[in-house]
Amino acid sequence: MTAPVPLNGNGTTGTGPARAPSRRLSPTLRYVLRRLFQAVLVMVLVMVGSFLLLKLAPGDMIDAMAGTRDLTADQIAALRERYGLDQPVIVQLLRYMTLLATFDFGYSPINAAPAMDVILHRLPVTAILVVASVSLSMVIGTVFGVIASRNAGRPVDLAVSLFMLVLYATPSFIIAILLILVFSVKLNWLPIAGYESVGMGYTGLRHLRDVIAHLTLPVTALCTFYIAIYGRIGRASMLEVLKLDFVRTARGKGLTDGRVFYVHALRNALLPLVTMAGLQVSSLFGGAVLIETIFGLPGMGRTAFDAVFQRDTNLLLGVVFVSSLAVVIVNFVIDLLYMVLDPRVNLK
Repeated sequence: MTAPVPLNGNGTTGTGPARAPSRRLSPTLRYVLRRLFQAVLVMVLVMVGSFLLLKLAPGDMIDAMAGTRDLTADQIAALRERYGLDQPVIVQLLRYMTLLATFDFGYSPINAAPAMDVILHRLPVTAILVVASVSLSMVIGTVFGVIASRNAGRPVDLAVSLFMLVLYATPSFIIAILLILVFSVKLNWLPIAGYESVGMGYTGLRHLRDVIAHLTLPVTALCTFYIAIYGRIGRASMLEVLKLDFVRTARGKGLTDGRVFYVHALRNALLPLVTMAGLQVSSLFGGAVLIETIFGLPGMGRTAFDAVFQRDTNLLLGVVFVSSLAVVIVNFVIDLLYMVLDPRVNLK
């Protein structure tokens, strides 16, 4: 008869070391960590590339300062030494990336203020433009897409599709000019330019109404193109979803057409629109320059435009960093939202 094998205190047979319990990360957590790593990598590559490209351009901010002030050669040399522009490019890059990690964008000599202060003062204007434009264009465009798909092949579908095609084909700056001519010059309903009425000292709700009045035309000009995009994508997506098996199954169970359309099909048709929202944010942060210039808005686009011509490198790189960071954060959130809305998303 074989003697029983003695057990250790941890319940094992003593024939080998006990196995540690598995501590592998869940697929969802690995997906989130991978997206975070990719976001950080994108930010580093964008800033390194932007810094090196600006170094390839002729002139720098000291040259711009020398062009507006009567500086001697010794003063110019002293300024270059002060801002570290006399160092090799790789040294300047490492120094700048170190400061960037602490959100120190350096000094903006053209504005005579830290670049961070200038950006924080002008960021809210662009942020309001982007948030309002994305929200309104997504809602209005989705409504148009739903109406068109609900009436596919009918005159209503044709009329909505033609209207969206006109919006899609008309450049935003043309729409901006037309809006100014009609609502500001002809009807005198809305202000032509600016972010708020200067010198009026409005506060509270009156100030809010004043800001809304100033931003109505710029937001409308930014919305029109994307209303058409959301509408066309929404229509195509709804028609595609309505052909899927689960829709036929829902109808076979006796559900009404309205419930099938607005509850079951619409949720799945919204997924491509969520992706489009991330692309729109990226486009608006880069494309707001024209609209901000036309309407005289002191936003990030106008700031970047002025920094280029004034060779204010620190301010320009700061604008690039903040804009890129906003785009990366928005797309990271959309990735997570997409994962929640569509469990079929590949987490590998």
